[in-house]
Amino acid sequence: MSSPSWFKRFLARLTYDRSIGFGLEQIGLTTVRYPRLMALAVLIFSVLCFTQIPRANVDGDLLRVYAHSGHYYDAYEHLSETFGTFENDLYILVNSPKLAEPEVIEQVRNLAFELELNEYAVGTMSPFTLRKPSPGGGSVPAVPEGLQTADEVAFALMDLQQNDPMMRNLITPDLDGVVMIMFPNQDLVKERGAKAMIENLRATIAPFQNADLSIEITGPPVWTTEMLNAAVDDQVKFTVYGFALGSIIALLALRSIAGALIVAATPFLAVMWSMGMILLFFGSFSFLTIIVTTLVLVISFAESMFFTFNWLAYWRDGMEPNKAVDATIKLVGPATALTMLISMVSFASLSLTPGQGVREFSMAGAMGSFLLFACSMTFQPLLLKLAIRMGFKAPPKSSVVLTAPLPLSWFLASRFGRPIAIAGIVATGLLLIPYFLIQPGFSFEDFVANESTALTAAENIDEGVGGVAPLYIRVPLIEHNPDVGEVDFARIQVVHDILEKELGENKVISAASMSNYTDAGFTRGEVLEAVGPFMRRRFVTDDGSQALVTGFMPTIIESDKLKDLVARVESELVSAGITDAEVGGFRVLTTFATDNIVRGLQLDLTLSVLVNLALIGFAFQSFRVALASAIPNLFPILGTEAWLWWSGSGLQLTTVIALTIAFGIAVDDTVHFLSHYLHGRREEGRTHEDAVQHTLLRIGGAIVATTIILCAGTAIIMFSELPQVALFGSLFVVTLALAILGDLFILPALLMAGGKFFHPLGKIRVRTADHDATPDDPTGDTVTGEGGTEGEAPRPA
Repeated sequence: MSSPSWFKRFLARLTYDRSIGFGLEQIGLTTVRYPRLMALAVLIFSVLCFTQIPRANVDGDLLRVYAHSGHYYDAYEHLSETFGTFENDLYILVNSPKLAEPEVIEQVRNLAFELELNEYAVGTMSPFTLRKPSPGGGSVPAVPEGLQTADEVAFALMDLQQNDPMMRNLITPDLDGVVMIMFPNQDLVKERGAKAMIENLRATIAPFQNADLSIEITGPPVWTTEMLNAAVDDQVKFTVYGFALGSIIALLALRSIAGALIVAATPFLAVMWSMGMILLFFGSFSFLTIIVTTLVLVISFAESMFFTFNWLAYWRDGMEPNKAVDATIKLVGPATALTMLISMVSFASLSLTPGQGVREFSMAGAMGSFLLFACSMTFQPLLLKLAIRMGFKAPPKSSVVLTAPLPLSWFLASRFGRPIAIAGIVATGLLLIPYFLIQPGFSFEDFVANESTALTAAENIDEGVGGVAPLYIRVPLIEHNPDVGEVDFARIQVVHDILEKELGENKVISAASMSNYTDAGFTRGEVLEAVGPFMRRRFVTDDGSQALVTGFMPTIIESDKLKDLVARVESELVSAGITDAEVGGFRVLTTFATDNIVRGLQLDLTLSVLVNLALIGFAFQSFRVALASAIPNLFPILGTEAWLWWSGSGLQLTTVIALTIAFGIAVDDTVHFLSHYLHGRREEGRTHEDAVQHTLLRIGGAIVATTIILCAGTAIIMFSELPQVALFGSLFVVTLALAILGDLFILPALLMAGGKFFHPLGKIRVRTADHDATPDDPTGDTVTGEGGTEGEAPRPA
């Protein structure tokens, strides 16, 4: 049974009206049709976004990146709720060659008391605040007051260092340094911020700094504050320098100050829109979402350059400038819409991986991709129309620097297309090997600002007293005795010994480490009472249902070693019959969660590539186009991964994010190239070879200019104080550099080498004098092209 005629007409109209941008370029056409209405909408939305900018801040909480990322995050959250953790504690390292002098030790004691009275402190731990059980009942200061000689001071410190389980990690073996720990009031820190707390603490310490005492502060709050400061500085530098570099490159490319301002205005507004919406939806930036504004800046510069290049090309060809704007929207708009969709798919694919930070980045990136497209389709046409009205004149042709590679590209493609195409395919295939061999990696140093004094202080503590990076084991108890019964004590002792075996002697504290006092005749209840209620809860819960065993690792430990350590500990716990104990800690969380997130992101990248290639084929209605785009887009991604594998860097969190987003952006040039190529074949009636050459000459300069802008803008990130962000910038530049090789040399060679394969892409229906094709009757008369193939229309005169 034949289909009804109305259905045929519907399918014909759908095919006839179809654009590779799925009609989203209609936003631009609506702008030029109703300029005043769209200008009002742009103004209102801009005001909304600009009102959010004063709220701009960066959340320095790394837990936000890993929140809800799996088992080890749940274990860490459970530990924090039950015991509190040492991750938010501040470490004060006091060094002095005269520490045993009575006058010096009393200065340190006064400092300890000042810290205890600090408004941000809910408790402290130091040799001077610690009390130990007294034979007569009660407790006495661990370091007695009123010591008269250096020998007496040295004896008191030595006794604590050798016999007290908590002081072993707080007093250096040579007695020239002590560590004090301050436990912050988290509610007050959330209210006023970690930066205010650290400034307050530095003010408390300042009067005690002298020739005899060297005092340094370290700990996670200091590290995250340094990261926060570096992130804010980065954002300012990226925005200012990126905007300046993009403008300068636009000026050199167009050789017109007014033209450079036109190109730069759209990226500026796109960044403001993105910042405003991120702040409106998330309330603040994170270490990942802050990257989105830089990406929006460089991508919108590229799209603005494509738009302006095509507009000026139409104008120079003799078209009236206002009509050239309309024609540019029709030509560039669909390709820009498709690249926006591809970027959104690349960002959206990241949301498949667990982790609040990654999902926020995914949402912010997708939002930024749409906003920069909307800005290109609304603000930029309005700006060009305004420039024309104000008397803007078309600048001379583009700089020869931008077009210099194009003759070479065409020479190689036309003369050596087949060997270059084969080499590109083989190279891309071989690059799949490192893709499957590369492994995830995590380094805590990459999250800390370069030349961090706090990290240096932490390493000094590692060398002197054994580490400030805790690893926890939560041990469920059987007797539910807050003073720890015999059965539970034996259970804690087993866990304590297992962990101490891995970390080293005196690197673990727990209720079982108080044996020197219990051997002296004190009960466990007396010992736990002596340490005070705050520290007691670091060993056993008030109801006696759970105990905590804490081991201290070095601040810097390789992820593979930490994973092996955790695996051995968990295996030994199971062998000992303690199957319900739970290993956790921030370092454990970040290491394992990063591993899982990176593997998930790598899978997301693979899915993103496949989906986007399918999207390109669907948009162009040709699997041949999808195949043509595959090699030049896979080559830069796989090449960058191969470089990471060869250098031993491995895959890290920002590494895979950089590759995923760089793929979405690298596709931009490919889509514009193929769009222009097919426009030449289907709309202008060019031959296959002529269409390739014309496309190179028409937009090759824009591809070079946009790549330079993208690389220059992103290269600024390479100088970030945060190694993870700097790595992101490096990979981005490498990927884009490889992408331009793919788009200017591999893609034309593939098209030229596969002439017969791509020849059917020229099938078009043209209107004749006798029978014009219409949506109601889109067939018209067909024209037989060269070689007898239907559809190759003659070029218009």
